Amino acid sequence: MSESNPLDTHLIGEFLGTVIDGFSPPISIKKFDGGQSNPTYLLETQEKKFVLRAKPLGELLKSAHQVDREFRVMRALSGSKVPVPRMLYLSEEDSIIGRMFFVMEYLEGRIFWDPALLELNDDSKQRGEIYDAMNEALAALHSIDPATIGLSDFGVPGNYFERQLSRWTKQYVASELDRCDDIHRLIKWLENHMPPDDGVLSLVHGDYRLDNMVFDTEKPKILGILDWELSTVGHPLADLAYQCMQLRLPHEGEFRGLAGVDRDALGIPDEQTYVKNYCARRNIGEIGHWFFYLAFSFFRIAAILQGVYRRSVDGNASNPEKAKAYGKAVPILGRMAMQMIHEESN
Repeated sequence: MSESNPLDTHLIGEFLGTVIDGFSPPISIKKFDGGQSNPTYLLETQEKKFVLRAKPLGELLKSAHQVDREFRVMRALSGSKVPVPRMLYLSEEDSIIGRMFFVMEYLEGRIFWDPALLELNDDSKQRGEIYDAMNEALAALHSIDPATIGLSDFGVPGNYFERQLSRWTKQYVASELDRCDDIHRLIKWLENHMPPDDGVLSLVHGDYRLDNMVFDTEKPKILGILDWELSTVGHPLADLAYQCMQLRLPHEGEFRGLAGVDRDALGIPDEQTYVKNYCARRNIGEIGHWFFYLAFSFFRIAAILQGVYRRSVDGNASNPEKAKAYGKAVPILGRMAMQMIHEESN
């Protein structure tokens, strides 16, 4: 965690003490190193810990950094088979810190930053159980009818991938500094290979990966899934392909992927097994257009990282050094996606 803290501890402590039961100032505040999109802080009182997540400072891209959506979906999922932290307070835009934020409970557990789970040493059984817990939680999320938890209006009707491709293309173009031909070729390929809309919709997380989860300190059990900023009502295969894309990314530099890692020796399932287990849990058959969903995932994460990099150039990034490194990853993602498409078409 970083010591950087632009927040007024006295002001925040006094205010939250009036709106959250059990919140007793004085407090200390430390900024987490993560949270590239929305800066996130650990708040500590003498008795408890809390987490505050806020919009970043500065001019923001349209439809980005919607912390109110994060708050709403996690509150709606409370009590379901999808583990989430308890939501405690949501501010308005004109809050005491001058921007929207929310406060949630702090989950005392462990976060795995390396998808290879090397810190588990020789425990290949637990690695497999951790990945299976992620698979089970993802299937549970996609099995919930959004209307039954008050989220029928959480997305826009129509072809999810068509809508998302349009959105992220606009975001990418608005953030682009140096033209990347592979990314533009990827956009064109996605436009030309859009699958027909099958009408399937569910809640989707939008950034479903290992380090967005807090696990029990001893057992392979998820205590809470975090970072719901990109959540919406959309197509469930977007989440599944996004997680499987991470199996294809390098295990080096700014990438936390599993390409080149001996997953069998580590006890981590391969892509085919992971997809098969998910489909069995959802009671669905073979997935068509799989490489479109994977290619879309490569483009979407490239557009997100390009936005993070652009904010670092504009002086608004939560972690400027890491944001600059993310910018260098964008052309690599474009090249990997186009290579995958080329290999699949031959």
